[in-house]
Amino acid sequence: MTRCSSTSRIPSLLYRSSLALLTDLYELTMACGYWKSGAAEREAAFHLLFRHHPFRGGFTVACGLAYAIDWLSHLHFDDDDLAYLGSLTGEDSRPLFEGEFLDELRRMEFCCDVDAIPEGTVVFPQEPLVRVQGPICQAQLIESALLNFINFQTLIATKAARVCLATQGEPVLEFGLRRAHGIDGALAATRASFVGGCEATSNVLAGRWFGIPVRGTHAHSWIMSFGSELASFRAYAEAMPNNCVFLVDTYDTLKGVHHAVEVGRWLRSQGHRLLGIRLDSGDLAYLSIEARKILDEAGFHDAFIVASNDLDERLIASLKQQQATVGVWGVGTHLVTAFDEPALGGVYKLSAMRDAGGWRRCVKLSEQSSKSSTPGVLQVRRYERDGQCIGDMIYDVELGCGDSGWIVDPHDDTRRKRVAPEARHEDLLVPIFRKGKLVYDQPDLPAVRDRTREQLDRFSASVKRFDNPHQYPAGLEPRLHDLRKQLILEARGF
Repeated sequence: MTRCSSTSRIPSLLYRSSLALLTDLYELTMACGYWKSGAAEREAAFHLLFRHHPFRGGFTVACGLAYAIDWLSHLHFDDDDLAYLGSLTGEDSRPLFEGEFLDELRRMEFCCDVDAIPEGTVVFPQEPLVRVQGPICQAQLIESALLNFINFQTLIATKAARVCLATQGEPVLEFGLRRAHGIDGALAATRASFVGGCEATSNVLAGRWFGIPVRGTHAHSWIMSFGSELASFRAYAEAMPNNCVFLVDTYDTLKGVHHAVEVGRWLRSQGHRLLGIRLDSGDLAYLSIEARKILDEAGFHDAFIVASNDLDERLIASLKQQQATVGVWGVGTHLVTAFDEPALGGVYKLSAMRDAGGWRRCVKLSEQSSKSSTPGVLQVRRYERDGQCIGDMIYDVELGCGDSGWIVDPHDDTRRKRVAPEARHEDLLVPIFRKGKLVYDQPDLPAVRDRTREQLDRFSASVKRFDNPHQYPAGLEPRLHDLRKQLILEARGF
């Protein structure tokens, strides 16, 4: 079977050759407006960021860049796209888009510079995950698709990372296909779950496309289709002797464990082994403890117990606290739908326009201070000491980092942290496209998953705890903070 790495054409092969219309209408109407006003080629800088961690957490895991790279690499408007756009009308029933503008779209070749934080990186509010520089018409057109790719997969990768932290190193299987939001939602969620730390999936198509290990045995319907539970286990063992994890809660869970043990003895006599059992209902703490006793007393010490049934990180943490003897965790609905917070509030904001004299910084105001944007062409510098991350500084690439070492909270300038300027550091945004050409060597999916694990290891437990996590210092370089404040005051007429 051919496997596709994370660098393969993910959405475009799944659907069709052109996905240029994966956008909101207002991106196209603005692009047309830029073109008609003669501003289409003016250079602009946009940044994609989020304002709050999901799940009331203290960290977020960046994901979705591979989808964005694929989409941008094949961005073009084909004849069918343009015919559809040509059919749209305004309120006067006349064409919404002029034929000359559609011809411009036909000739368009993506030529922006794109920088991004690699997938699997732990990130924080206000930090740009993606920076786009180039003709404003193009930079505007790609907004909606980038947000679609990055927002959802970042959300799910973060949820998966939290679930995997809760299991304390025990493997997590993603079981969410049947509850996911459509085909694309299921595939993207499976990929992001793997990035976040899951070890395998039940989703076979995702296994094929992304090379993710697939796992699964049988359902309650298999057992119910036979005259007895024991007969169903025996039939399954004969059919699939190298894949026997028996679902034991169809009728009476602990009796089911005894039946699994009986068939396990037969498997052993045939040179195979009972891999484990699965609990999918009831008091998982109590049942896992009692099932473990039955398995151990029968000599099946290496048979693992899989738990499922609407699990999430908080329920898993509770089960661990109750000394549940679960060894593998199957998590579905609450993972792939991000059940308790189903959207990441990522935004894409214009932050600078290049004039004859250089960059002119732009700022968006809001009645909510958290929604006022940060001006400039931005980069994120992460500082660390003794292998642990100690602070992130958002800075303007022309202003630089300075030598003060201060990081200023963008929402409360009385909250500041100083890091030694000579501390070890790295800049997180790396080149992805230059003038529309891909320059980034994409890692394979296992390497991205490894990066998530390595990144999380570099942050203190206080940042990763589920309740009242510590606020990691991530803020603005002082001169950028002062520039932002000045521009806000000027925009408000002070």
